[in-house]
Amino acid sequence: MKIVTNMTITDPDDTGIDAIYIQISSGYDLGADLLTLTGTHPNITTLWNPTTGTLTLSGVSGQPTYIELIAAIKDVEFSSSAANPSGIRNFSISVGQANYLPSNGHYYLYIPNIGITWSAAKIAAQNSTYYGLQGYLATITSAEEAQIAGEQTTGAGWIGGSDEQTEGIWRWMTGPENGTVFWNGNFTGFTPNYAFWNTGEPNSSGDEDYAHVTALGVGIPGSWNDLSNTGSSSGDYQPKGYIVEYGGMPGDPVLNIATSTTITIASITSTATATRCGNGTVSLQATSNTGTVHWYDAPTGGNFLGSGNSFTTPTISATTLFYATAFLSGCTTNTGTAVTVSVIPKPQLTYTSPYAMCEESFEVIEVQTSAGILFWYDSQTSTTPIFLGTNFLIPNINQDTTYYAQADFNGCLSDRVAVVVDVYPNPILADETIALCEGDTILLDAGNPGMTYLWSNGATTQSIMSDGQTNYSVTVTTPAPESCSKTKNFSLAYNPDPVISSVTTNDLAVTINTVQNGNFLYSLDGVNYQNSNSFTVTEGGLYMAYVKEPNQCGEDQKPFVVISIPAFFTPNNDGINDRWYIKGMSYFNNAQVTIFDRFGKLITVLNSSNPSWDGTYNGQLLPSTDYWFVAKIEGMMPETKGHFAMKR
Repeated sequence: MKIVTNMTITDPDDTGIDAIYIQISSGYDLGADLLTLTGTHPNITTLWNPTTGTLTLSGVSGQPTYIELIAAIKDVEFSSSAANPSGIRNFSISVGQANYLPSNGHYYLYIPNIGITWSAAKIAAQNSTYYGLQGYLATITSAEEAQIAGEQTTGAGWIGGSDEQTEGIWRWMTGPENGTVFWNGNFTGFTPNYAFWNTGEPNSSGDEDYAHVTALGVGIPGSWNDLSNTGSSSGDYQPKGYIVEYGGMPGDPVLNIATSTTITIASITSTATATRCGNGTVSLQATSNTGTVHWYDAPTGGNFLGSGNSFTTPTISATTLFYATAFLSGCTTNTGTAVTVSVIPKPQLTYTSPYAMCEESFEVIEVQTSAGILFWYDSQTSTTPIFLGTNFLIPNINQDTTYYAQADFNGCLSDRVAVVVDVYPNPILADETIALCEGDTILLDAGNPGMTYLWSNGATTQSIMSDGQTNYSVTVTTPAPESCSKTKNFSLAYNPDPVISSVTTNDLAVTINTVQNGNFLYSLDGVNYQNSNSFTVTEGGLYMAYVKEPNQCGEDQKPFVVISIPAFFTPNNDGINDRWYIKGMSYFNNAQVTIFDRFGKLITVLNSSNPSWDGTYNGQLLPSTDYWFVAKIEGMMPETKGHFAMKR
């Protein structure tokens, strides 16, 4: 781009000058920025200094005229080899060699002088003038001043800062800023305005009280380090000269020896990528340092899509790049800045609805997703999932229910779909226990007419006749399409016909024994029944044992005799216990009881013809004492031995 559109040089007493100096005075990008003379200018020659960013226009032979210089200046072109140049470039056009900074109107000149001390440089600077302007060691108070005075010079040298007055408090000791503090402390200190120390500086090593622009290749270009008044005798820290600043001093004349021009390179300074879920539009954002943001579909050329910091894309279905460029007065950035719109595919769900299931059962309902994780909800608006996964084993439900499925793929949600579950009723069945008498049969009915049946014995009718088994089951199934099945179990309890096997006695204790084990009722009088088969009678004698099944499934009876042996008797003719005998023995014709005294003497024998003893022997009363007996009641029964007492 040409650096000027028009200019004039007015000199009332000359028609030309030896040279014009055009410098990129701020924003200079060393190694990328370039000033060149274009067009045909036979009497003008050029010299480009990449260090200072200066293009010198001078005559091929002799002094060029102002007319020739003006024509050449109009053909000076700025270019940049950077991929995306940006920012502001200020250009100074001056008749003098000193660097000119348009922002403050000052001039900067580097004076080579190897080994000069800071004190001598300060005096030398103060003794110099530039077109009537008073010189002084440079005081650098801004970044652009540091660039033109430090970076864009031909060598390193002294500047006007020092902490010689107070260690660690750096002041400008020259020029209009004389006495102004610009740094406190060592390299970890701070500035109240502006400072540009190199890394690790100032370090006050060896009484280093004076500021110096760092040599080229040492640390940050144009930055400062502290040196002693003399610096080193050689090497990078040997003073090579000093930098004089002109301008701003009291009494300085107003000069018209320089002018300036500015190019603003429009560029995109920030963008924001965007992400959307599924097809649709997206609002993109971009900002530029100047001008208007234009949007395209390609980095260069391409179709113009819109303008402005905000841009709404057309409908897109996949990740797409859009390109933002800065447009200023017909000048557009060379290459658009890519702004990515990432499109996350919206999950697609595949499912069946409604599902059918039978009550009191479990059912797996399935929804497949093209991507992401599937969540299940109990309502269309619920935010709390009840299950995670494509296959949902729904709980036992007994009414129609709707569940809702939605997939999440990296934050991109599918539509929430409803999956209806229709619940069909089961046949109405309940297990049944039936009591029967042994040998009886019964008709077993599944109920629920009009359905299909499958019995445990293979029958397929609604009802069957029992055949002596204790357990039956039937599965009843409703008609298609429901086809809901439920099973009913029949338990048949067969109550046996009781048969008395024996009646055992132990003195007055009686036990009725049956052939079968069963829930029988027992009685000794046929009227009063009890659950227990054990009784206690009051005396020996002939009894009848009764047993019956409580569900009227039969009964049995059997006579039995209770044998009761008295422990004593009292033959005192009072009518109570006057004779000793075994109660119940009279029911046994062949029963015999032999009685002995304590010495084994036979006293008497009891039988059917002599059933009791009165306590005498041969008509004589025997004494009160114990007597012994041996009883043989019945042939199958063992002998019973014991003793009893006679009390008079």
